[in-house]
Amino acid sequence: MKLTFTGLTDRGIIRSNNQDSYHCDSNNRFFIVADGMGGHAGGEEASRIATQEINSYLSTHWQSPQTTPQLLEDALLMANEAILADQQANPQRSDMGTTVVVVAIRDNSAFCAHIGDSRIYRLRYKEIEQLTEDHTWVAKAIKMGDISAEEARIHPFRHVLSQCLGREDLHQYDISPIDIQAGDRLLLCSDGLTEELIDTQISEYIQNSPSLETAAQSLVEGAKKAGGHDNITVVLICVE
Repeated sequence: MKLTFTGLTDRGIIRSNNQDSYHCDSNNRFFIVADGMGGHAGGEEASRIATQEINSYLSTHWQSPQTTPQLLEDALLMANEAILADQQANPQRSDMGTTVVVVAIRDNSAFCAHIGDSRIYRLRYKEIEQLTEDHTWVAKAIKMGDISAEEARIHPFRHVLSQCLGREDLHQYDISPIDIQAGDRLLLCSDGLTEELIDTQISEYIQNSPSLETAAQSLVEGAKKAGGHDNITVVLICVE
């Protein structure tokens, strides 16, 4: 399976530092986006640790007999333990945490893993589909029919996570297969993008760009023009 990819991160207009982190494996095996929280230094460190630990675990164990879902689960748990250990060693970062989304392509099959409200989308032909379900209070409220998707975009609790890495009680993480085919484009992104742009706008930016690099730049610039209230990170993958 031949892939091309690109990644880009930006601190946005309002924030003074960037608490997002991402990694694209040079061998086209896996891709990671993390969005940290917990103060100026805490969020930055949490996302860095998560990205580093997941990268290290997947790289080291890629040829193991474990299934891909098992690999991803172990990588998430290792990252969580590493963040907890850093919290213990650095009490000033005791409340730090991070969201994370991962796409792994192994033995010609694709899987995704995620915790929090960073997202994975698939653009097939001209249709965009969100493949992950946010671990947030508002996402649960939408599912229960208590609020609409439009109301959720401006709800005061829209940033309240129900789960993230960096918690002793980590109990919710989703790992599932992804159906991909030639021509598909996958987008991994932090909520700095989706807070500013709706899905149809994201789709249009990608479709109207001549290359993945241009698409990534257009998405970031579009989010900044719309307000740029948070850090913005995008990873784009094209299945050739």
